[in-house]
Amino acid sequence: MTRLFNDPAAFADEALAGFVAAHRRWVRPVTGGVVRAGGTPAGQVAVVIGGGSGHYPAFSGLVGAGLAHGAAVGNVFASPSAQQIRTVAKAADGGAGVLLMFGNYAGDVLHFGQAADRLTAEGVRAETFAVTDDISSAPAAEHTKRRGIAGDLPVFKAASAAAEAGLPLDEVIAVAAHANARTRSFGIAFSGCTLPGAGQPLFTVPEGRMAVGLGIHGEPGIGEEALPSADRAAELLVASLLNELPDGVDAPRGRRAAVILNGLGSVKYEELFVVYHRVAQLLEEAGVTAVEPEVGELVTSFDMAGVSLTLTWLDERLETLWTAPADTPAYRKGAVAAPTEPAAAAEPAEGAETEDVIPDATPASRQAAETAAAALRVIAATVEEHADALGRIDAVAGDGDHGIGMLRGATAADTAARTAHERGAGAGTVLHRAADAWADRAGGTSGALWGTILHAVGDALGDTERPTAATVSAGVTRACDEVRRIGGAQVGDKTMVDVLVPFADTLAVETAAGARTAAAWDRAATAATTAAAATADLLPQMGRARPHAEKSLGTPDAGAHSLALIVRAVHGVLTDTTGEN
Repeated sequence: MTRLFNDPAAFADEALAGFVAAHRRWVRPVTGGVVRAGGTPAGQVAVVIGGGSGHYPAFSGLVGAGLAHGAAVGNVFASPSAQQIRTVAKAADGGAGVLLMFGNYAGDVLHFGQAADRLTAEGVRAETFAVTDDISSAPAAEHTKRRGIAGDLPVFKAASAAAEAGLPLDEVIAVAAHANARTRSFGIAFSGCTLPGAGQPLFTVPEGRMAVGLGIHGEPGIGEEALPSADRAAELLVASLLNELPDGVDAPRGRRAAVILNGLGSVKYEELFVVYHRVAQLLEEAGVTAVEPEVGELVTSFDMAGVSLTLTWLDERLETLWTAPADTPAYRKGAVAAPTEPAAAAEPAEGAETEDVIPDATPASRQAAETAAAALRVIAATVEEHADALGRIDAVAGDGDHGIGMLRGATAADTAARTAHERGAGAGTVLHRAADAWADRAGGTSGALWGTILHAVGDALGDTERPTAATVSAGVTRACDEVRRIGGAQVGDKTMVDVLVPFADTLAVETAAGARTAAAWDRAATAATTAAAATADLLPQMGRARPHAEKSLGTPDAGAHSLALIVRAVHGVLTDTTGEN
């Protein structure tokens, strides 16, 4: 377990600060992550990678010459927010565009996509690319649904080396796609990981057993087997990867491959070498030449005891990119020019934010802002009360961090809402500030979706008019539409959408029938509670829980359950502030 920490909520920030203090020769801090100490050469495509904390040396440890130009770092096991990614990308931009790269997880897809949209609107061309190397997370026919694990490294490396060689953005993207298409990974674990401050691991493996096909966020494996010897583990890993060859690789014999045997946190280097001894034999017997293999901790998961094997099937171009020199805090090969010492530790102008100005608001909207701030305060208290239970629900088939992420987001939103209200903001601005704070602090899928919900309701309320039942309902309906648009989920997929849709629909029907705000909200909250309970009978079709669908039967979706708890709690605020029963 993770033993050395102060406040668990501050763990990721403190870890990043310590990392920077130890590696100033390579990196300098910017809001949301790090960039190369010497900056990006003018005219060079900037490769910005990122993801949640808890995976070192991914992602900050891979910033430096020959590899990434910057890394956006989120909270523990949570994607960085769109704002964090945007800030890092602007600081890394060398004028030739930015390629944002990440593992294929819902939160990362949402936040990196939003960041790319914002950057493009600001005149910085930005494209996204998700790595999909884990063969256990989806069948080959659905390879776009696969998650990214240790195969992140060879794909990041290929794209970064292409950028270092001066290729334009479109060609760098093509290189990333080619490397990803030829990369496959598979992992096993013997115990789960424990997050800072948590009293128990995200998942457990029975004594004498191993989880097969695990994820790097503590997602349970797709099956269990008896605990193997080192040789048997190597045989399982190699056989699994040789059983699925990429298009263009007809047979392994005569092929060359980049090989990564990755330790996930608690398996020591000597153990890895024992496993790799057999891996090397098996690959040689299959006629595969291992090119500059890597054995060590490259993408970790705190204290998880496990290993994964990655093969990237090389052609002449990919081999050149794989063997190209790199010099980063955690990954080095060959010889590159010495990094330039940073001129100062201060953040660059690109990372500076504009002056914080509260828009004008009418007295009616400021009064409504008091209700909005009270609702955010109750939301934060409700999430805090249920955070542990939400984590346990999420851990059944996911990674168990839903409660932690929701608590970070709701607490930040509460603080932002209170501050904006005290400065005289209207209802719309209070909700917008809360939305930005929630998304920025929580990261992950829930951060992106709750930021979207609060923004949409804030748009409907605005800063001038006194909110009516109709405007509140319109805002919730808009929020529902936006969540479905950006998240891609539909009713029946076992997500928060299964609650948000009936809540929004019931609110709209009751409001149209003439019900006042609190009464309409009461009936909608009841519909939400019923819908949340019904998700226990569904199989997840999206997100990290999808590969473990059967395990979640009988358990409601954590996001759906938290939404139902929140809307019920908000009803109490509406009753108190409007005087309705």
